[in-house]
Amino acid sequence: MPANDRTREGRTSGVSRRRFVRAAGASGIAVGLAGCTGGGGGDGGDGGGGDGGGSTATETPISTDPPEEEVTIQLLADANFEGASDQIMQSLRENGGLPDTVQVDWLAGSFESGNRQSQFQQLLSAGEGEPTIMMMDNGWTIPFIARNQLQNLSASLPEDLIGDVQDKYLDTMLATASNQDGDLFGIPLFADFPTIQYRKDVLREAGYSDSDFETWATEPMTWQEFSTVVSDGLGVDGMEQGFNWQGASYVGLACCDFVEFMGSWGGSYFGEFSNLFGPIGDRPITVEEEPVINALRMMRTFIHGQDDEFALEGYQNISPDAVVQYTEEPSREPFTQGRTVALRNWPYSININGSEENFGEDLGAMPVPYAVSAEESSYGPEIGGSTSALGGWHLCLNPNASSAKKQAAAQVFRALNNDQVRLDLFEIGGWIPPNPELINTEETRQLDIIGRYTDTLQVAAQNAVPRPVTAIWPQQSTQVSKEVNATIRQQKSPEDAMSSLAGALESLEQQA
Repeated sequence: MPANDRTREGRTSGVSRRRFVRAAGASGIAVGLAGCTGGGGGDGGDGGGGDGGGSTATETPISTDPPEEEVTIQLLADANFEGASDQIMQSLRENGGLPDTVQVDWLAGSFESGNRQSQFQQLLSAGEGEPTIMMMDNGWTIPFIARNQLQNLSASLPEDLIGDVQDKYLDTMLATASNQDGDLFGIPLFADFPTIQYRKDVLREAGYSDSDFETWATEPMTWQEFSTVVSDGLGVDGMEQGFNWQGASYVGLACCDFVEFMGSWGGSYFGEFSNLFGPIGDRPITVEEEPVINALRMMRTFIHGQDDEFALEGYQNISPDAVVQYTEEPSREPFTQGRTVALRNWPYSININGSEENFGEDLGAMPVPYAVSAEESSYGPEIGGSTSALGGWHLCLNPNASSAKKQAAAQVFRALNNDQVRLDLFEIGGWIPPNPELINTEETRQLDIIGRYTDTLQVAAQNAVPRPVTAIWPQQSTQVSKEVNATIRQQKSPEDAMSSLAGALESLEQQA
């Protein structure tokens, strides 16, 4: 399907969202910081853990000349990056021109986003100089910026490098790494757009055909139809679970899965898309509205079936009870083991599940289904229809690092800003280039495994909705995940949970 066509449920290409973020996103995302705590700013000092020449000045210019002597920096990412470090370094050197004098010690942080956020908070608040570079979730980079705990790259690095990044990369990603003045504090590492993966071989046995799979790759189906398809797959021998997703009480439920379920019903935390980034304290709280309640009822029906007192008629019982405890990897493992029909997850898992040792070309992928079209949504066209939570990560620079290590880090940033390096990362780990021009090209179609799914990823990118990233979103997301998880565990009714959530969100808005 052409990239600028409408998908079946009526969502447009998403250009309006990108333009909105460029025009308005950065102006409101750091508003309302009063009461936040945390160290990391200030001038002078060794940097506590640097090599003796550090400075915590977040705007000090950084030399971008290649180091004459060997410098080793630490880059804390996750296990997937650490495991692929040899391939990544080869691409950075051969295609990005990373000097031989720059060595990178790749460290594996927690795969769970909230745990890594806490780890970075502790390190930066203590003034530690390592790791030099930190892989930060786009959903919680802003609070670190607002606390003056990250290096201001716009003030520290050459204008040609920063300007190139700001010109090429997704505006929604850049907005989550910028302050209210538009200064950049992180280089986007990769964008993330979820899809629904499924077993073609299982669904063939259930009566579906390759023509169905071809349609599903780019034309989102309704949730009701999806639940029927998965239920049919559950009837195939060996299938123990229908549809796995991430329902645990953690940051991923608030920022991602619930954004998708709620958005695909036309619901929103703060009404219109233009309210996502603020202004804090002056936007409506809309979680008690009918679309949000219906999304929760559907989630409960998926898990508990028609016996649930709030079940939606016509929707099937397709998710295991354990989904209320699942994060990314626990939800993926049963699918990869061959016991599950469908899985909502990020592109990294496509490379795992689509490998020859797993399902190969029998792995299918489709955009997230929908319940209410964008035209029918009260907050359309940006809210409603197939909705993909905008995920992704940035590389941010520790201001407490020594001058020599910052200089080496600048070489890594420059090497990363290379189209071939970005394509290599896409092939190695399914890490989608934050440059939209690289996502769906003939070259990406030729990439091993992930290249088979570029059409689906393109639709997901068009339908991406960012989480409402502000300085208080980390506190708000905790309240969201707690109330949503309590609902799908049947501990609270959807109405009671959203009433409590509305009060908590409003209180945080007014305290900011």
